[in-house]
Formats: sequence, C-alpha cells, structure tokens
Amino acid sequence: MIADPLSSAAAVPPPARPAVSVLIPAHNEAGNVVELVARVGRALAACGLGDGRGELVFVDDGSTDGTGDAVEQLVAAHPFLRVIRHRRNRGLTAALRTGFRAVRGDLILFLPADLESDPETDIPLLLAKLDEGYDVVSGWRQGRKEGKVFASAIYNLVSRWLFGLRLHDMNWIKGFRREVIESLPPLRADWHRFLVHIAAHQGYRVGEVPTPWRRRKSGRSKFGLSRIPKSLLDVLVVWFLLTFSRAPMRFFGGLGLAALLLSAATFLGLLWLWLAQGAQRRPFFWAAIGLAIAGLILFLIGFIAELVVSQAEQLAEVERLVREERLAGERGRDDRGGP
Repeated sequence: MIADPLSSAAAVPPPARPAVSVLIPAHNEAGNVVELVARVGRALAACGLGDGRGELVFVDDGSTDGTGDAVEQLVAAHPFLRVIRHRRNRGLTAALRTGFRAVRGDLILFLPADLESDPETDIPLLLAKLDEGYDVVSGWRQGRKEGKVFASAIYNLVSRWLFGLRLHDMNWIKGFRREVIESLPPLRADWHRFLVHIAAHQGYRVGEVPTPWRRRKSGRSKFGLSRIPKSLLDVLVVWFLLTFSRAPMRFFGGLGLAALLLSAATFLGLLWLWLAQGAQRRPFFWAAIGLAIAGLILFLIGFIAELVVSQAEQLAEVERLVREERLAGERGRDDRGGP
C-alpha cells in the first residue's frame, strides 16, 4: 500500500520484481478500462513479460463514474494488475507521482487510459526503442485528427525553440528507464508535460518512435484550448528553472548589471549635456537613479537566491545518500530472498 493519505491500494503487490511496468493514470474512463486492461495483458504476453515479469499499475485519480470499481473487479482475473486510488481528483501530474512511487520495473511505460494509444501496438514499439540504448522514448502520434492538434503544435514549437529538442510530440506516451524516474525533481502541477525536457536537460539520451493514433471510443477529453496559455507559462517557468536554478546570479546579476550599465550611461550623457550646454534633464536623472537602485536590488536577490540554492543542494545530497542506503537495503533483502 502506498503511504499516501489521499490514496488507497486495492491489491498487495506480489514479491517478485517485474522487468517492465506499464503506468496508466485515469480519471472518469469507466467505458475503456475493460478493453484497456485486456490489451495491456495481451501486449505483455506477446513481449514475453508474463508470469510476473510485467505489471500494470493503474492509478484512478478520483473518478466519479465508477472507473476505480470497474478496474478493481479485473484484479482477480489479471494478476499483473495493481490498482491505486486517489480519494479525490488531483490531476495528471499527481497521479504520475503516485504511480512513479509504486512501479517496480526497470523500464516504465506511461500510457493514457482513453485508448487513443493502443497498448498492443505501442508497448512493443516503446520497448524496442528503449532497447536501442535510449533512456527516454517519446511517442509521435501518426494520423492524429482532433481539435487539440493546434494547441499541441504551439506547445511543441515553443519547446523545440527553448530547449533545442528535436522531437515532434512531447506530450504523448513515453518510456523511461528507472534511473530517469528516480532522478526527476519534485513535479509541480501540470509538469507531466515536461518529463522529456527535464530528462534531456539532465543528460539522458532521448529518442522518438512513431505510433498510430486512435480516436477514443468512450468518454471525453480532459484537455482543451484553455490549456494553451497555461502550457506556455509553464514551459517558460521550467526553462527558467532548468537554466538558472543552479546559478541564479547569472540571471538576476545579469539583469542587475544591465540596469547599472544603463544607469551609468544615462548619468554620463546627462553630465555631458550639463558641461557642454548647461542643460538639465531631470526626468532622465531620476530614471537613472531608479535603474541604479533596481540593479542593486537585483544583485541582492541574486545573492539570496544563491544561498537558497546552496542549502537546496545540501538537502538533495542528503536525500541521495538516504535513497542509496534504502536501495542497498532492498537489494540485500532480494539477495537473501526475505520479505
């Protein structure tokens, strides 16, 4: 059972550790779960991942249409299935956080519950691409025909421009090696869109594989055009954090230096006017003083941010040591064959 007061586990995980975990978050997808689980089961069997070598971790994100109950009824007939339920809807990013804590495979595949992705086709494609040596694999939807194409195109264009990623579709199905998941920073709301960006920034090898798109048979999409401004703001925040989180003085100090230089140039111009022509430009004088004060404040913010980053890096090192000690203990228990 996951230690989450807002979640509950419906099945105790078996002791054997699988090689591949399929993670599917869902919210109000009751009409799809029966076919979805069956397709995942057939895909795992076709890939030689039966008998506990593959698992499906299904996260019901506070559904109100009976999705959680429907999938729980499938557990007895599908031993590879594990169900985790949020007591209320918390969003896709929170569902992924819960799922990432629960998955046990060395390879983790993230698929949607709406069956726009066919597990029988896409699971083998993702695994084959990961076998080529990639750390992260992103699906590229082929034949997509829906209203969200325009919003996705804008998001992908901005992502390619800011991050230099040469991918066509960064908000679709994905495959990860476990080390990538374990190295992710704490994911904030709606940051499920930026898993590839973060992994690429950390130096992991990112690949792409074309996958067919299917029109959903049941339910309705949870996303629309309203996500465009949110996505644009979020991608700017992620770019800023990935670029300057370890060196905030480069950002704040750069702005502060630019303000001080502009202020100094303005003062020199005003001095020349006063000496050569006896003229005064008080509005420019006060503007130059404002720029100087702003530059000093930005430098101060940069120093404070550097102190915060220094403390955060020390905490991250402590967390890394604790995680390594925990993993060493788990490996020791596995070697002994004990609980």
